[in-house]
Amino acid sequence: MAVSRQPILKRCRHLGIDPILLGIDKKSNRNNNSKTRRKESEYSLQLREKQKTKFIYGVLEKQFRKYFEMASNKKGITGENLLQILESRLDNVVFRLGFASTRAQSRQFVSHGLITVNGNKVDIPSYLVKTGDVISVRENRKDNETIKACVEESASRIIPEWLEKDAQNLSGKVVRLASREEIDIPVEEHLIVELYSK
Repeated sequence: MAVSRQPILKRCRHLGIDPILLGIDKKSNRNNNSKTRRKESEYSLQLREKQKTKFIYGVLEKQFRKYFEMASNKKGITGENLLQILESRLDNVVFRLGFASTRAQSRQFVSHGLITVNGNKVDIPSYLVKTGDVISVRENRKDNETIKACVEESASRIIPEWLEKDAQNLSGKVVRLASREEIDIPVEEHLIVELYSK
């Protein structure tokens, strides 16, 4: 499986992303010389939005293109459909519920079999949840110190309205799929649609 090994803070600085979006409470000490950059072309802006979205959700190109095709075939606005699909990924939902500090950590929890969906173990981070699905930490892993620390750390994190969290039982429910207004990712999804439509 392909893995991006580029330093996270360097990538955040390059794409103009606040590391907090990734669950990382750090800042780069380097000066951002973005003012010295030349004026960006239309293609460059579109490509940057795609790279930013892929980086935030931890998705590589092949899978991202597959999600775009799924979004194109759904009714509604393609860009909003794309973000909704990305938000529906199991690793993202585990992160949103506060069971992991970052999406990368939640992906690890899922692939190591720590998470169940409707009582069944699911170890595929890209699994797409549906309305009514109940996501929880496996019974024999609820005493896991790492998960406990993540839950305590994320106690102040705001849970999106499309999710319901039961902190005591380490579980959550998908009330509905996320709408664009509920997705706090600072991307202009229409630029991604324009890029793929060329």
